[in-house]
Amino acid sequence: MPVTTFSDEEVQSFVSEIKKQLVPVLLQELEQKQLPPLLTRKQFMEIVDIGPTKCNELFNREDFPVNRELGHPRVVTKLFFDWVNETTNADEVGLKYPYKVI
Repeated sequence: MPVTTFSDEEVQSFVSEIKKQLVPVLLQELEQKQLPPLLTRKQFMEIVDIGPTKCNELFNREDFPVNRELGHPRVVTKLFFDWVNETTNADEVGLKYPYKVI
């Protein structure tokens, strides 16, 4: 059976790369689980640190995951994070750590 050996520098490089890719994913998963499944307008504005004007702009976008069937607009948390990850509009939303897009 062949044996592969790595230098300390190679191992450190592997660990560093894995950490760089995995930690943001884990942080996002943890943060999403701490948030309620549906965000009110006020909660949404607090989380992404935006004002009412920007919130209105986002809520009126066709591609934005807002649900109006419950009486008041609600943002489905999981769909919101999916939307942010699929778009290049993370800067537009103004997400800050730990809600960075990967």
